[in-house]
Amino acid sequence: MQLIRYPDMAGWPALQQRAAAGEARELEERVATIFAEVRERGDEALREYTARFDGVTLSDLRVRPEEMAGAAALVPAALQAAIRQAHANLEKFHQLQRPVEERIETMPGVECWRRAVPVQRVGLYIPGGSAPLFSTLLMLGVPARLAECPDIVLCTPPAPDGSVNPIILFTAQLLGITTIIKAGGAQAIAALSGGTESVPGVDKIFGPGNRYVTAAKQLATRYGVAIDMPAGPSEVLVIADETANPAFVAADLLSQAEHGPDSQVILLTTSDALLVAVTQEVERQLATLPRREVAALALRESRAILLRTPEEMLFFSNQYAPEHLILALEEAEVFSVGVTSAGSVFLGHLTPEAAGDYASGTNHTLPTNGYARNYSGVSLDSFLKKITFQRLTPEGLRNVGPVVETMAEAEGLHAHARAVTLRLESLGN
Repeated sequence: MQLIRYPDMAGWPALQQRAAAGEARELEERVATIFAEVRERGDEALREYTARFDGVTLSDLRVRPEEMAGAAALVPAALQAAIRQAHANLEKFHQLQRPVEERIETMPGVECWRRAVPVQRVGLYIPGGSAPLFSTLLMLGVPARLAECPDIVLCTPPAPDGSVNPIILFTAQLLGITTIIKAGGAQAIAALSGGTESVPGVDKIFGPGNRYVTAAKQLATRYGVAIDMPAGPSEVLVIADETANPAFVAADLLSQAEHGPDSQVILLTTSDALLVAVTQEVERQLATLPRREVAALALRESRAILLRTPEEMLFFSNQYAPEHLILALEEAEVFSVGVTSAGSVFLGHLTPEAAGDYASGTNHTLPTNGYARNYSGVSLDSFLKKITFQRLTPEGLRNVGPVVETMAEAEGLHAHARAVTLRLESLGN
């Protein structure tokens, strides 16, 4: 990690930069080509891209019932129990987010209300690769089910033998998801955005991925498909004081660094002794990690920064807007009142970010790359639409009608005014 002591505030923006994502225009052009091919040639193009990028030729893009039936036997009982417990915790937390339909009379005879309805068709994208993210399937599938979305389509890359990770299939069974597509990358997002012979088109796409997936999700919005958020590589920022345990902090930093070479971790502290101790502990723990090569690449773009005051740390963090924010502080809850930009916050010395990644109950699908300044993480609301309703009685029309007539005439929208006037006249008759 880069050690930086008391940087001048004018240099903070450079320290808050994420890892370079490469040539954006070239990336967008590649993704646009994939979209055009998949939208034009459907399953044929999807199979070709799956063969090219995943190294497997598929005759059937959908997971068959017999594949689902045998999945549970391949998942250890302890892991099954852990997944079931995480599922229960997520349900408890997300159930509390159910909106209550309330009606209000804004003036006598004018009644307004708002009703939440589920997004009808949702696509869940779950990355595969070296670490299939079955936990992300829980994070997306639980609120999708609680929202009662009628159609849920899962896309995930196949292994070289054409199979889907059995833990993914077991989790899908637990969630009641039966439409599972063996496709990953930008080509899967393209298929979800327009549909193919095997892949139903959806209204909204959820899930993380690499920069190609992120670019594809943003391109999907041009075709009228919504997305959860622009999500990129994972990141964590730890704010720690002299009471923090260096081993705990180092483990938290490495837990994000091992996600991928483009992940980023940042430590802020006012204690020089802690700064040194944590960086030494990071090196010690890194040597024992199975994914140490990946984590080491991420650490190249990561920073340990010594600042002068808690206020400086808070200001830096809110500017950076981290996906995950750990407050390894003695007075963590007091400090947290000043947090205005973060995806999810972890308070105190005994609350690792990994708890939120898996099983505390909060959602781990969160805004990255500074989008926490203006996006929330995934919640039950992400799978719902809010539709407003209103109803006027004769009394209500007489009360609000003149207001509408006056305002419409002032804007020169005479047909608007007439729509009210004719009704008022009918009441007079």
